[in-house]
Amino acid sequence: MAEGIHRAPKSRDRLNSFYWFCLEHVRTYNLAWNYYKDMSETEIERHRRNDAVWQRPTWPLGKAPGRSSDSVFRDDFGFFGGEGANPARRRAVTEQEKALETLGLGPDATFAEAKRRYKELVKQLHPDANGGDSAAEELLKGVNQAFSVLKAGFAQ
Repeated sequence: MAEGIHRAPKSRDRLNSFYWFCLEHVRTYNLAWNYYKDMSETEIERHRRNDAVWQRPTWPLGKAPGRSSDSVFRDDFGFFGGEGANPARRRAVTEQEKALETLGLGPDATFAEAKRRYKELVKQLHPDANGGDSAAEELLKGVNQAFSVLKAGFAQ
């Protein structure tokens, strides 16, 4: 008689409890053993899907339990500048970036684009074009200051 050195699980509920067989008998046992015995097709499919994620709960991106559906993800580092962004972690905005924003330009704008935009805004906001509107005059002062910053920045 051969020695029982090969182990085989007793049941799917007790996978850490084993029978010990010789090689011939463990082969016979394994051929007859069915992990999914007494399970319906639905239960088998559910079990297989859970195995694919190591029995951990999953959900679609942005739909985590306990979070509102409009909150896609947390942005603790402020990479995306959303509401979840941590203001202490944002980098400081430079004077040149503020000036470009004042002129309504993006951070990659050239000096020629800034000059063209400056001329457009001066024509729109000039007191002669607005009948002396004080709000437009204040905006014009900001535009002039912004263009001065950009002129000095691009000259360097």
